[in-house]
Amino acid sequence: MVQLLHYSGHIRNHKALCKELGITAPLSRTEREAAILLCGYERWGREIGLHLHGMFAFALKDGDTGEIVCVRDPFGAKPFYYAVKEDGSLLFGTQIRDILKAGYPKVLNRKMLQIYLTMTYTTGEETFFEGIRKLLPGRVMTFKDGALDIERYWKPQFAPDTSKTLEEWADEIHSTLGQIMQEVKDEDETVESFLSGGVDSSYVLAVSDCEACNSCGYDDSRLDESGLARETAELLGRRFNRCLVTPERYFEAIPYVMEHMEQPLGDASAVCFAIGCIETAKHTGICYSGEGADEFFGGYNMYRNATRYGENLPTFYVGNTNIMKEDEKKAILTEYTEDFLPIDLVRPLYEENAALDPLSKMMDIDIQVWLEGDIYLNVDKMSRAAGLEVRMPLTDRRIFDIAARIPSEFKVNDTQNKVALRTAANKVLPEAIAFRQKLGFVVPIRVWMADERYNADVRRLFRSDLAAKFFDRDAIWAIFEEYIGGNSDNWRKVYVIYAFLVWYEIYFEKA
Repeated sequence: MVQLLHYSGHIRNHKALCKELGITAPLSRTEREAAILLCGYERWGREIGLHLHGMFAFALKDGDTGEIVCVRDPFGAKPFYYAVKEDGSLLFGTQIRDILKAGYPKVLNRKMLQIYLTMTYTTGEETFFEGIRKLLPGRVMTFKDGALDIERYWKPQFAPDTSKTLEEWADEIHSTLGQIMQEVKDEDETVESFLSGGVDSSYVLAVSDCEACNSCGYDDSRLDESGLARETAELLGRRFNRCLVTPERYFEAIPYVMEHMEQPLGDASAVCFAIGCIETAKHTGICYSGEGADEFFGGYNMYRNATRYGENLPTFYVGNTNIMKEDEKKAILTEYTEDFLPIDLVRPLYEENAALDPLSKMMDIDIQVWLEGDIYLNVDKMSRAAGLEVRMPLTDRRIFDIAARIPSEFKVNDTQNKVALRTAANKVLPEAIAFRQKLGFVVPIRVWMADERYNADVRRLFRSDLAAKFFDRDAIWAIFEEYIGGNSDNWRKVYVIYAFLVWYEIYFEKA
């Protein structure tokens, strides 16, 4: 007898699974997905994750063996945390707060601050809470009699195939995404879509049946992509909703974001995403988003430097962000652990991907580290807080399996990124949209945070006794003064420190 103890997610290939597993009774979505997990475990055991498409994190109890079995999806779209109590019992769930509420002691894991100040998020198995750990993507964990065992059931594997043309790759991408779009929602569900000015969300919207789409915008036209998004929506005949993000609303939302994120996240775009989720949830319960495409198909501009970086990648590339170097952290931290470096956490990944070309190495790191630690964490936490379910059609093992076979020259060249994906998108979008240069999710905080009308809380926390627990206050104030004095490149350092202080105040000072 198998018992479902905990589950969060959306299983998109449920029709095929129900047929294969003999689940024929009419069921609600909740009942259906529970039945799939129970019957699937009976059939496939610990390899059940290989048979599910979508996002999922769950825990089962195997009545025959007495084991608790926990599984997280291949890319980590859903989080999963666990801790072993002093009495040897296991606490687990998709939210850290549930483990804390169950009585696990709340103690800061201080050394994670060193990882965070470089990466703006946490990576690896440890969290900012001592003893509370994260089950990494593509893993299955078993627990019995106080003993934990973790196995990896899936990992990204790249195998370039030079036998196909660019158009053939585009055809395979397009046909596979079409299949996924038939699975990603039920017939009775109504879904809207997030839309930026970029190709990923535009492509998802174009192949969907969404009647409406949602975008965030700013009063600063230099950084506002919502005009491009509106043009795409009008071209596709979809209703367009624009949420205006003002500096006042942005700074008011930062504590909300840090509370619901559960760990500090120094990605400034997360605040805008949170506001977008809140506004979108006012008129829909489900929304599509385009995450995954950049990492799978080579979407970041820095990927053009892959060949130049070459053999040096394992010495410095820890993922999409690298805000503070070790000497900078030593200069501002009151405590520094010499043998706890970000590069050490990704070194095992470089040992795995040593035979890959430089671009594939960079993408592999971002898929296993950046996507899980920042992008998917942000999507899950902020959508959940708003009561919105976000589904990501491009985050799918079948899409990655195509991307993993596409040669690097069909991903990034001297003038363009995501070449194969853009070629696929061009089947349903004009060339001007499909091949539009990537702007990214730009936030005007680099301007706002230097403005005395909005940065009062930044100044308060940088000068606080709380800050003195972790930082040399004069050193971080010097970074802030240099920033407001005109060195806008310092804004990320200021924000990553500020976000941590906001988070710590919520979880350890006000709690």
